[in-house]
Amino acid sequence: MTTPARDERSAHGAFVDLHMHSTASDGSLPASEVVEAAARAGLRAMALTDHDTLAGVPEAHRAGERLGVRIVPGVELSAHDDGEVHLLGLHISRPDHLESRLADFREARRTRAERIVQRLNELGLPVTMEGVLEHAGGGAIGRPHVARAIIALGRARDQREAFDRWLGFGKPAYVEKEYLAVRDAIALVHEAGGIAVLAHPGAAGTRAKLGELRGIGLDGVEVRHPSHTAEDIARIGTLAEHFGLLASGGSDWHGASAGQRTIGCMNIPLSWLEKQDAFLRERADRERVA
Repeated sequence: MTTPARDERSAHGAFVDLHMHSTASDGSLPASEVVEAAARAGLRAMALTDHDTLAGVPEAHRAGERLGVRIVPGVELSAHDDGEVHLLGLHISRPDHLESRLADFREARRTRAERIVQRLNELGLPVTMEGVLEHAGGGAIGRPHVARAIIALGRARDQREAFDRWLGFGKPAYVEKEYLAVRDAIALVHEAGGIAVLAHPGAAGTRAKLGELRGIGLDGVEVRHPSHTAEDIARIGTLAEHFGLLASGGSDWHGASAGQRTIGCMNIPLSWLEKQDAFLRERADRERVA
C-alpha cells in the first residue's frame, strides 16, 4: 500500500474520508465517536458505511452537526460477480427503500455466525453465540465479532491469528456468505437514492471489469484504499476517467490507532465529494424532466 504524499494536505486544503465503520457493524467505536475522531483529524466530511446497516447514521448526523463535520450516509454491501465484490452505497437519501432488504442481510449474517460457532464447537473451541452477540453489541454481526470471542477465550492473540487459524477463507470454521448479484446490489443503491461505488477492487479493477460494471449501472469506484498499491491507484484512476466513473476512496477505518488503516490516511480531496454532489444534482434534474 502506498499512502499519498502528506504535503498534499497543504496543497489542496480540505480532505474527506468516504469509507468508515462503527459499532453499528464491525467497527470498534460508536458512530458519534467515529465523527469525533474525524473532527480531530481535520476532515471536512466522512461517510459512515457500515456493513448491511444504516443504524449508525442518525447518531453520526447529530455528532456531525455539533462538530461541523458533514456526514455522508452510506452502507457497504457484499455482492457476487465471479467472486465476492463489495459495493458502497453513498449518499443514501431514501433509507426506507433499503431497510427491509438490509434486515434480511443482517439475519443472514446471524445465521452464518451461528454456523461458524457450531463449527468452532466441533473443533473444540467453546465459543458461544451469546459471547459473539455481546461483542457485536447489537450491531450487524460479522466474523470480527467471532474473532473477538475467540480472543476472549485465550485461543488467539489477535484477529489476524483467529482468521489465519479458523475464520479465513478455506479455514476449518469458514462459512460462505449469502450474496446478492452485483447488478441487484447496484439497483438497491439506486432505489435508495444513492450512488453505487465499487469498493477496493485492487488488482481486479481492470479495464474489462470496470467496463462491464459500468454497463450495468456502476456510478463510481474507490481509487484510493489502503489495500491498493501505487500501481492500482494510478490504473484505477485512469480507468475511472476513461469510463466516466466517479472517483472515491477512504481509509476503511474500523477504529485502529496505528497501522495501514488509520483515519483519513488516504487523503481523499474534498473535490471528489463535490463531484459526487454535482452528479447527484444532475441526476435529480434528469429525473424531474423525465
